[in-house]
Amino acid sequence: MLSQPPKYPNAFSAAEIIATNEDLLAEILTRVPVRPLLRFKCVCKLWRSLISTTQFSHSHTLHHPASFSGIFVRTTPGLADPHFQFVPFLCNENPSGSPFDSLNFVHDPAGIKILQSCNGLLLCSSLRKIYKNRNFYVYNPSTNQFSVVTPSAAANAKSTPILGLTLAFDPSKSPYYKIVCVRSSAVSVLHDQIEIYSSETRSWRSSGSPFIPPFDMVFDDGVFWNGSVHWLRSMGLLSLYFDVEREVFGKMPCLPATEGGWSSPKFRYFRESGGHLHVIEIHGQCPSQFKVLELKKDYSEWFVKYKVDLQALVDQYPEMNLNYFDHFGSLSYAFVVLFLARDDDGKNKDEASLLLHIPGTMVKDTNSEMEV
Repeated sequence: MLSQPPKYPNAFSAAEIIATNEDLLAEILTRVPVRPLLRFKCVCKLWRSLISTTQFSHSHTLHHPASFSGIFVRTTPGLADPHFQFVPFLCNENPSGSPFDSLNFVHDPAGIKILQSCNGLLLCSSLRKIYKNRNFYVYNPSTNQFSVVTPSAAANAKSTPILGLTLAFDPSKSPYYKIVCVRSSAVSVLHDQIEIYSSETRSWRSSGSPFIPPFDMVFDDGVFWNGSVHWLRSMGLLSLYFDVEREVFGKMPCLPATEGGWSSPKFRYFRESGGHLHVIEIHGQCPSQFKVLELKKDYSEWFVKYKVDLQALVDQYPEMNLNYFDHFGSLSYAFVVLFLARDDDGKNKDEASLLLHIPGTMVKDTNSEMEV
């Protein structure tokens, strides 16, 4: 009996060509969305090795620009054995799809805490009370991969401790990340020193000479935006930023003064969202109403992007009302701004949502009055 020729004679030969041509295979896989791509790592060793490379990750990012989908919120008190919940911002996002709920990617006897995040990467720290032999970790929760970053010898010294670390990562420009470290300098108690870690060279180096920062500058809450790391002074006065590529300092304008002049806020939110740098300061006067400030990219000024009134939310959640007056004579309300999400890719480019923590729950607030 004569056998029939295959219905698609070139199917197997085409598949074999693709399977053995790494360049062609990489070009195809860069078009695959993130979640199925991670499952494809289980197909074979070649695919896993290809998908895990830094170059492939960068190429994939260029084909799939980063979009904000949600945040991780710690759900347990204290620092020991923290647990996290993924809170989605998109309606079609599955909350059960969280890549992790605890920091068990590496065994650290002292425990681990998250210092900050930057474009999908988490900068974590050992909970050791002393900096000597203290490790830092850069963790990618999507791939469950991490790198151990050991502080430099100077940063490990008791006399020149670390004052703050900030992760700087822009996957649209480079597959490599940097860590900007501010530590005390041995020159004097007034001087600090910048050190930079590069994932490309896997090494630390000093940047520039020791410098004298403003007396109330806080370096443990830096924000990477516009290619630079930004720090705010506690009183909102003239602050600093550090251009990571050029390795030079610049000055940010002062925050607009409140009605009573510059003062330390009861609460401050300082974060980047959708390529914009925002500040929210809540003072004593009328705490259910506040302004969202945005910094112009030319650093010329802060301007009011939104005016927010949470009174409708207070009416809906009476547990927010603490039923006492502060020293300004205003009622106090219990809430914390966890995140401000911009929807610049949607139809209404000026739309934004607030994720708030109120007693007993978290609320995604899109209904409160938010004037542009």
